[in-house]
Amino acid sequence: MTPTEPDFTGATWFTSSYSDERNAQCVEVAFVPGWVGVRDTKDHGQGPILTFTHTAWTAFLTGIHHNELTHP
Repeated sequence: MTPTEPDFTGATWFTSSYSDERNAQCVEVAFVPGWVGVRDTKDHGQGPILTFTHTAWTAFLTGIHHNELTHP
């Protein structure tokens, strides 16, 4: 059963491979049981965490891969 509130305390965060060289446009991703967290690198771990279930994360990445997510 997936917990209702994920705990990212002590999680290992990975910087996106698509981040720019100056780290001006970076996100970090962490995986904990049942959840994926995404945060802005510039917040130095102090900002909010966008959370996804593993199913939602897979759907999100699939949408990006198929160019289904567009900015108005």
